[in-house]
Amino acid sequence: MRVATAQLPPIEDSDDKIFTTPNAVIVLDGASAFVPVPVPASTYADELGRQIVACLTEQPDAELQGVLAEAIALTAKALELEPGRSPSSTVTMLRQTNGVVDLLSLGDSVAILPDEVLTDERMDELDLAPRRQYRQRLAEGGGYDEAHRALLRQLQTQQGERRNRPGGFWIAEASPEAAHHALVEHRPVSAVPWAVLATDGAYNTMTHVGLTDWERIAGASSDELARILDRCQQWERDKDPHARKLPRAKRHDDKAIAAVQLSP
Repeated sequence: MRVATAQLPPIEDSDDKIFTTPNAVIVLDGASAFVPVPVPASTYADELGRQIVACLTEQPDAELQGVLAEAIALTAKALELEPGRSPSSTVTMLRQTNGVVDLLSLGDSVAILPDEVLTDERMDELDLAPRRQYRQRLAEGGGYDEAHRALLRQLQTQQGERRNRPGGFWIAEASPEAAHHALVEHRPVSAVPWAVLATDGAYNTMTHVGLTDWERIAGASSDELARILDRCQQWERDKDPHARKLPRAKRHDDKAIAAVQLSP
């Protein structure tokens, strides 16, 4: 399996994290916090990624939901986190074993395959009022003012009330149970010669500006991927600084992308 990656900003400054093993790729997107949390989202996502890698190294064929559950438990212990009072992160995993590609999605990062896009839309499907309102305000020219920030705080409060609960949505946080609600798919490797994994900060802008030749992107080098992310950042800065064309919580969300070539 060949993997090329790029991140903007660099991994040490980003809430987005990419980790790899010889046969797996893990992409995480730590949630920006507009309400207080005990440790930064970047710290949480970094620790969670390292724990996933350790679990996959010890149990290379283990079921992915179980791997993630163990990693969440170990992360919560290491960072002394409690459910409901923890930062959170999306988790997207791709692993190739014994002629099969296993994919796990928890949260709204994406895995793009030749004929489909896999993601977890359960948080967006809640259709919470502050989310609709902040996006409408941006489209109407409201900009990134205090009213915008207040709506984001309201949104995170309402999301927190529904996080990791039946009827709400599931995300990596401090409760291992969330892992067992992750979406899991299996494909023969013959059907998945390539894949692209991306956080929403990269994917949303790429699709909006038409950078969607996914098969070509899947064969790109790390330098080429970095140039793609730079183009997205430049478009946000120069063409849509107030997010009227593409409403988004921040002018520049962190961006991460992994291009994967799989071997039959």
